[in-house]
Amino acid sequence: MLNTPGREDLDLTKKFMKAGRVIEIDILDHLIISEESYKSIIDDTLLDR
Repeated sequence: MLNTPGREDLDLTKKFMKAGRVIEIDILDHLIISEESYKSIIDDTLLDR
């Protein structure tokens, strides 16, 4: 499945969330989007907020 988050996607999301905390911006989610569908890293409980 093309919209399945890989290790790189999860690592990048963690970096976004860490950077967001430093500058006081909440990162609510990271979406992986394909032509057919999308995958929410947070909604699919791949990472905690």
